[in-house]
Amino acid sequence: MKGLKKQRRIQIIVLAALAMVMATILIGFALKDGINFFRSPTQVLDEAPPETETFRLGGLVKTGSIVNRAGVHFDFIITDGGAEIPVRYIGKDPRPDLFRENTGTIATGNLIRGTFEATTLLAKHDETYMPKEVMDALKEQGLYKDPKGQPGS
Repeated sequence: MKGLKKQRRIQIIVLAALAMVMATILIGFALKDGINFFRSPTQVLDEAPPETETFRLGGLVKTGSIVNRAGVHFDFIITDGGAEIPVRYIGKDPRPDLFRENTGTIATGNLIRGTFEATTLLAKHDETYMPKEVMDALKEQGLYKDPKGQPGS
């Protein structure tokens, strides 16, 4: 009787461990497409990702680079001061109201033959906000200025 209880406990522990492993694998597969890595233009030019990889590209919208196309589509250039990447917005939503030249933005999409094809765009939501990833990339290039115009550290 004592051996049977021990055997049952071992079976329950093994089944619980297998269930945890299976749950972890299923969660990993479910999140695989939802994880998009952030890159600055300098990082993209240093090591271009494969065309099949979806990632987020962030920086400042280069002054004078916005070119309207048919419908809601348009082209522009994202820069971090050290590099520039041409972007073609191919998404279905209209341009964000706060999307302007020389402001921070993050685009999600793929790099296709040297042009970033963006399906979504995020723009700053007020005059002082800048996405952390964009701020860090600009700080690396020495171009970040805080909202009061003082150089950042």
